[in-house]
Amino acid sequence: MAEKRAHIDDPTALYQLSQESGSLRISLHGRLDARNTAQNWPRLQQQLAGIPASKVDVDATGVEYCDGSGLALLQFLGMGGMTPGATVSVRGLKPEFQKLFESFTPDDYQKFRPRPPPKGHLAEDVGLGVVTALRDVRDQIAFLGAVSTAFVATIGNPRRMRWREVFHVFELAGVNALPIVSLISLLVGLIIAFEAAQPLAQFGAQIFIANMIGLLMVRELGPMMTAIMLAGRSGSAFAAELGTMKVNEELNALETMGLDPVRFLVVQRITAGILLAPLLTIYSMFMGVVGGVIVMLGLGFPLVAIYNQMLTGVSLHDIIVGSTKGIAFGIIVAAVGCLRGLQTKKGPSAVGESTTRAVVSSILLIILADAGFAVVLYFLHS
Repeated sequence: MAEKRAHIDDPTALYQLSQESGSLRISLHGRLDARNTAQNWPRLQQQLAGIPASKVDVDATGVEYCDGSGLALLQFLGMGGMTPGATVSVRGLKPEFQKLFESFTPDDYQKFRPRPPPKGHLAEDVGLGVVTALRDVRDQIAFLGAVSTAFVATIGNPRRMRWREVFHVFELAGVNALPIVSLISLLVGLIIAFEAAQPLAQFGAQIFIANMIGLLMVRELGPMMTAIMLAGRSGSAFAAELGTMKVNEELNALETMGLDPVRFLVVQRITAGILLAPLLTIYSMFMGVVGGVIVMLGLGFPLVAIYNQMLTGVSLHDIIVGSTKGIAFGIIVAAVGCLRGLQTKKGPSAVGESTTRAVVSSILLIILADAGFAVVLYFLHS
């Protein structure tokens, strides 16, 4: 008779294997809790893989404690999961454990065990992707129609606008964003000025750093950086807030009371986005220019010379272009955040997924809109 014994970290928890005349006996001892079961399971399965047996006797007389993981191990042994083709019997469990063991059948195991994900086909995956994209486009068109209708109704009757909510969102998404906008815009201006200083010094043209900073921050980086920060900070907050309300069925409660969620929640956030985005954009332009001016002052240029050089490179038209971009980007960030929040599905990860989709979609649409502005302004010679 051959006997094998395997020890784990806890010396009171072990198993013994004994084999005689084609019959295998597995004696379990100690505590079959989550930690010990996880350590014993693969070792036991590895040893049983090399032992041929037609009959297996699992003796659980020495088991002092058995939780769900231990019962799963016993059930797996009793099903012949480690000894295919053998007749398996499990005996010796204490009465309190035996009752739990009998309540979990092999059919339950087959029904509830994790299934490998089905393998998809390329054509099927492409078709599902196209259908999902078309449904998303349909939802976007319906959302734009609902928002437009709500805005028209609000313009016709301004008292229907919840201005207190607009100012509250304006404060949370705009005023509270000033520190991060200040820091990032100032650093971007500093970086651009430092990066341009050395190459322009080779041509004795460092004074043109002022032109570069003015044009880049006013027409391009100021609006775009502000919009991206709003997308990550405020757009995601809109999506998370509305998504949580949908998961908690608060939106259904509003509809039950006869209130349209778009008019009651979305219009206020888009209005706040339209108001705060251009203001934050102008502030970002200013902070970026300040960063460039700090570098130029450090290079020895007087403030008057920097100011006069910027006046030659930046005009009121450039400020209007940057502010217009800010308004468009603000609408995109607020609308996409609200749309993704209303599209939130059920489940524990639904709100996080909606938040991620809001940020990614907003940034993508911001880049596309900026590219559209660039093309239109080029052909308009603006």
